[in-house]
Amino acid sequence: MESTTYGMTFEAGGPPLKDTFKMMSDMILLCTTLALSLFFWMLSLTLSIYSGSLQPVSPWRWLFSILVPVVLTIRALKRRSLDASGALGALFVGFVLTMANLSFFSALLAFFVTSSKLTRWGAAQKKKMDADFKEGGQRNWVQVFCNGGVPTQLALLYMIEVGPGEMAIDFGRQYTASWMCLSLLGALACSAGDTWASEVGPVLSPSRPRLITTWQEVPEGTNGGVTHVGLAASFLGGLAVGGAYLASQVLFLSELQQCAPQWPLVLYGGAAGLLGSLLDSLLGASVQYSGFDASIGKVVSYESPTTHWISGRPILDNNAVNLFSSVLVALVLPGMAWGLWPH
Repeated sequence: MESTTYGMTFEAGGPPLKDTFKMMSDMILLCTTLALSLFFWMLSLTLSIYSGSLQPVSPWRWLFSILVPVVLTIRALKRRSLDASGALGALFVGFVLTMANLSFFSALLAFFVTSSKLTRWGAAQKKKMDADFKEGGQRNWVQVFCNGGVPTQLALLYMIEVGPGEMAIDFGRQYTASWMCLSLLGALACSAGDTWASEVGPVLSPSRPRLITTWQEVPEGTNGGVTHVGLAASFLGGLAVGGAYLASQVLFLSELQQCAPQWPLVLYGGAAGLLGSLLDSLLGASVQYSGFDASIGKVVSYESPTTHWISGRPILDNNAVNLFSSVLVALVLPGMAWGLWPH
């Protein structure tokens, strides 16, 4: 049985029109990314001919670096983990990190997936405490670059230093590149640790948070407030990112047995997550304003006639605090790891 509409014939029992359009859009997306990857491969091949220091990047790497961030960003838009501006920022960050090193991509993916899921977890309880709560998280471009800006810069420097590709952490063979890898991992683990602490602590902690500078009890949602559950969660968040980085090293590198041990990557990620959460709390308690607004019954980050001061000064907002924390971890922690890394 057939029906005709505007000259188009649809068979009864065939796939719905919506599914047909989705299949067509997926094919268009795949063909577009294939064309882009081949174009950039030919461009890199041409540049390598005229420059002896540049190596051509394979078309498969171009394809993976374009297609995977696009697919993940579209999925995040549908699930409202990103808004439109955040999606554009995530595309750029995802492309640069994936092109530079698949281990960078794995760490970024672990951070983004776990953070997005934890943001939606316990949403009803968080909505009661957080005046700025958004359903699904819906990170914008500012939040994306405050969490991914430092790793993106490091990934670009890494490609300038050694070019796109995977490498083991080995200070004896590649000191500068190893330092950049650990710096990037530390920044991502720092962001993951802070997010895990902020999302898990308020939901699971049996006690009220304490201000990290005075150790006095403060209301839930106060900047600089910490709990034992939140600190443990920050360490686990860093472990997850470090574990993803190590797993990709094992999958994509065949000469690991000839290099320095890579297992400390997991502990390094956990330490970066915990340190990042502590730094974020210290900054939040001192240079980020927290007050209790009696008119809405929640902790807020602005001053008003109905707001009672709790801690901090109105110097930085939450995004700036996250950025400063990741910068400090990225600068300090690799130097400490260099002295402790087994050979």
